[in-house]
Amino acid sequence: MDSISFLHKYLNNASPTGFEASGQQIWLDYVKPFVDTYFTDNYGTAVGVINPEAEYKVVIEAHADEISWFVNYIKDDGYIYVRRNGGSDHMIAPSMRVNIHTDKGIIPGVFGWPAIHVRKEGKEDSPTLDNIFIDVGARSKAEVEEMGIHVGCVITFKDELTELNGKFWSGRALDNRIGGYMIAQVARKIFESGKKLPFGLYVVNAVQEEIGLRGAEMIAHRIKPNAAIITDVCHDTTAPMYNKISSGDQTAGKGPVLTYGASVHKKLLDLIIDTAKKKDIPFQRAAASRSTGTDTDAFAYSNEGVPSALISLPLKYMHTTVETASKEDIEQVIKLMYEFLVDFDPSFDFRYIK
Repeated sequence: MDSISFLHKYLNNASPTGFEASGQQIWLDYVKPFVDTYFTDNYGTAVGVINPEAEYKVVIEAHADEISWFVNYIKDDGYIYVRRNGGSDHMIAPSMRVNIHTDKGIIPGVFGWPAIHVRKEGKEDSPTLDNIFIDVGARSKAEVEEMGIHVGCVITFKDELTELNGKFWSGRALDNRIGGYMIAQVARKIFESGKKLPFGLYVVNAVQEEIGLRGAEMIAHRIKPNAAIITDVCHDTTAPMYNKISSGDQTAGKGPVLTYGASVHKKLLDLIIDTAKKKDIPFQRAAASRSTGTDTDAFAYSNEGVPSALISLPLKYMHTTVETASKEDIEQVIKLMYEFLVDFDPSFDFRYIK
């Protein structure tokens, strides 16, 4: 499968937190030709391995899950109320189309909302978890249940990847399946280059990041890597209504964002910056307070401490159905990870004090 077909198939597939299996299968089928072996864990994290016999282990990682909803309550009149699965945004829900995932298949629905004609100007209710609701075309709870819908069914927004101005990809779940795409492309690039790495490379697509970095916690303890490079998204802060004073100054189209923070190992970060400078790869900088909020933290603080770094992709409109990222940035993240890996010496000493 060519990379663009994979991108569309993978991004358009639903992969909600805790229900990532179908997306993981798409990802694994794509990666298999470029790795020596692979494995999965009990909760669905998928790992492709290059040089599995090597003692020294390096991880490149993304997370596979997307935010979603759960059916939480079905009213007697057939309307469905929800609760979050991850950081789903109640403000964007009204008028959105959804897919409800059931054992009988996908059931379409819509988040309804009262018409503008019946709302009182200046006294309008804002969307909240208490008042947003889904309509599946049923007039009773029994009719809803006959469709196979029950409390606990997971719900995803219905949307597809689109192109903007030939320069951006826009859609749902770029956070962070675009990361899964990028690490898969790194594996492909290494395979096609014919370069032999002097260490084992573990290409990790982890589950359950959106509810607390859980998949990364599990797989870090299983792999026990010597170093880890995580890719995730960060905010493009140039769009209206963002505050650069609090959120920093990152721009989609100006290159990968490299983060400073306690869990980010400074010596590993410096090596990545050296690679970017040597290969003329543009990059931006960001600072994290206490934690990065990404799987970097899970890897860094696993085992006896794993030198870890974060390479982020600037993203507009995070946790919406129109998450938007620069095509050029995506290629630069792939290039930066690839160039770092083919140049990395596993004898490097990460100790700060010797």
